[in-house]
Amino acid sequence: MSGGFFRGTSTEQDTRFSNKMAKLLKTQKFASELDQPIDMSKVNMDVMRPWIATRVTELLGFEDEVLINFIYGLLDVKVGDGKHIQIQLTGFMEKNTGRFMKELWGLLASAQSNASGIPQALLDKKALETQLKKRRRREEKRLRKEEKQRRREEKRKRKEEKRSLKAAAATAAVSSASARGPAESDVEQKKLEDDLRKKALESLKAKMQSS
Repeated sequence: MSGGFFRGTSTEQDTRFSNKMAKLLKTQKFASELDQPIDMSKVNMDVMRPWIATRVTELLGFEDEVLINFIYGLLDVKVGDGKHIQIQLTGFMEKNTGRFMKELWGLLASAQSNASGIPQALLDKKALETQLKKRRRREEKRLRKEEKQRRREEKRKRKEEKRSLKAAAATAAVSSASARGPAESDVEQKKLEDDLRKKALESLKAKMQSS
């Protein structure tokens, strides 16, 4: 087999690529963040990969697994060069490239300066999410407690209403009995008076007959 075939890029091809890259480096606009090289060995890519996938999808409006994996590959180096990566991504992300690289490189710079290899912004976001979860759990607990108290209060009020109804019924019964008492006494008194008058008349009649 002739030498040179399947041996990668030739010196001539490599020179053309280098010249094109040098030209693009002069003509493209780059964020100041990209001036800083990144020691990728200090970056926790397990944390960065989800952010990259989510941000690329947000900017494009759809999920592009090929592009996302391509970016992972570009970052799979010892030292990351932001400007070179931006040039390679421009054909895929177009107008969103500069914005994406500015955000990405800011996070990577922060990550390499942290012992954990995680950008401070993501640590702060995680801490905020944890705080919000705790606050939400406290609020849910408070609402459950208030609901429990409300139900107890409703139960207490229902019991009081039942007792009040029973007491009212008992009072009404006593009042009814009291109302009936005098009327019955008047009837008996009248009956007694009638009996006395009847006996008096009979006695008077008997006397008149005897005389």
